[in-house]
Amino acid sequence: MEQVRLFAAIILSIIVFAGWNFLFPPQKPIEVPVDQQVEQSVAVTGDTPAVDIKPVDVVAESITVVDSPLYRIEFTNRGAAVKRFELKNYKETLDGDAFKNVVPDEVDRTFTLAFNKNSVVGVENALFEADKENVRVGDNGASLAFRWVSPSGVEIVRTFNFAPDSYAIVSEVTVRNGSQLALDDALSLGVVSTIEDGRAYGFEGPSGFIDGSLENVKVKKIKDKSLYTGSVEWVAQQSRYFMTAVIPEESTGASMFLEDNKGVITAEMNLPTGVIQPGTEKSYVVDILAAPKSYRMLKQLDSSIHKAVNFGWFDIIAKPCLSLMNFIHDHVVANYGIAIIILTILIKLVFWPLGNKSYTSMHEMKKLQPIMAKIREKYADDKQRMNQEVMGLYKTYKVNPMSGCLPLVVQMPIFFALYRMLYSAVELRHAPFFGWITDLSAPDRLFHFGFTIPMMTPPAGIPVLTLLMGATMFLQQKMSPATGDPMQAKMMMMMPLVMTVIFVNFSSGLVLYWLVNNVLSISQQYYITKKLS
Repeated sequence: MEQVRLFAAIILSIIVFAGWNFLFPPQKPIEVPVDQQVEQSVAVTGDTPAVDIKPVDVVAESITVVDSPLYRIEFTNRGAAVKRFELKNYKETLDGDAFKNVVPDEVDRTFTLAFNKNSVVGVENALFEADKENVRVGDNGASLAFRWVSPSGVEIVRTFNFAPDSYAIVSEVTVRNGSQLALDDALSLGVVSTIEDGRAYGFEGPSGFIDGSLENVKVKKIKDKSLYTGSVEWVAQQSRYFMTAVIPEESTGASMFLEDNKGVITAEMNLPTGVIQPGTEKSYVVDILAAPKSYRMLKQLDSSIHKAVNFGWFDIIAKPCLSLMNFIHDHVVANYGIAIIILTILIKLVFWPLGNKSYTSMHEMKKLQPIMAKIREKYADDKQRMNQEVMGLYKTYKVNPMSGCLPLVVQMPIFFALYRMLYSAVELRHAPFFGWITDLSAPDRLFHFGFTIPMMTPPAGIPVLTLLMGATMFLQQKMSPATGDPMQAKMMMMMPLVMTVIFVNFSSGLVLYWLVNNVLSISQQYYITKKLS
């Protein structure tokens, strides 16, 4: 009985298999081209085409020094990054000998290298192999290469090419995939810095040029938005006079990511790698830049990095003034203090006709003072009637009471533009004028006291230029006709004192501009008054 059941099961199975093949016949196999067969084999079986990648045997961190006519760099093989970047044409302090280091002490490394999705684990802290111990950049330039192989077989080569006459350093990152898996990630190149102590009148912090416009990000705003996408042409860190930046050769699909780690700010340029198949490689070229924020120098570079030098709303006025000041310094007189004086005279000449018209109206106002005094006395108890009579007087004699303020109103945009320019112009950093004024970017101080003075930025001393500026403002105010309101007249006489207190901490270059402008205005007003008397 059991044998009968066994034979029946066998026959039934044969019928089922035969029927299945009849109803569902097998499909013909698809022919795959030979080149695609290799890729499918990698994806399915993990068979990798042969890649000649030699291992890296580095066990300790080391420093490679690059010496150029413009800079001195200390590279670390840990992450193939920069630990120190000194600019030889700029000193750290006015009286010191040390070169300006654009990598703050709080920053361990900058121009870092990583993968955004961490597909190559450990690259940011890996010990690379450097091909040179020290590099001297001669007339023909020089190069430095770092190499590392991950445990999975991915080889990273980071090469730096130096030119003797440029702050821009061409850097190429080559990713050779010797692993068994395809890579699809984003290369992250980080610019790390801090914000300098003290009040910043200009912008300081991370920035990028995204979709054709400058994006300056205040540090306190990073927590609100840290990722910026679009066409990111460069990512930078800016201080008052210097900047560090990463400028990719190709910015398609790039993004900027910002991070604030207890005051240490990282601005990352993320470049998509695309798919890197096993056995293949891709290279990515960027410029790294650590340089002064010199508009004319940055303008010579083949990128939009010069857009980082921005003076806000007054950019359209400030940049021509900066170019004119530099032209005067380069071709007329090699002293930026005298260049500021000449620039002030030229600006005054442009507005000379407007000043003549204004001072003529002010002279006519002064002749009406006796009549106005009688009106104020007659209608002392009726303010409304007194104002009506005064306005009628202006109308009768065709005098505009606001014309005296016109020169000041016109000068204000120029003043703010020059203020922003003179504050941020690296050309004025440690630039001497004469005597005690050895730095046009710093407040002027004759003598240095051994104590502090309230509302005065150290070092405390005698602000000679500022006091002279206040005195000229007081003289100018005395020459102007008094207003109809005695209280308003007293407030106007207080203005020179207020401005002196405000200017006491301004850069001596800006105070010099305002002082020379006041002297020229007083001379013009005196000339017009004598002419009409």
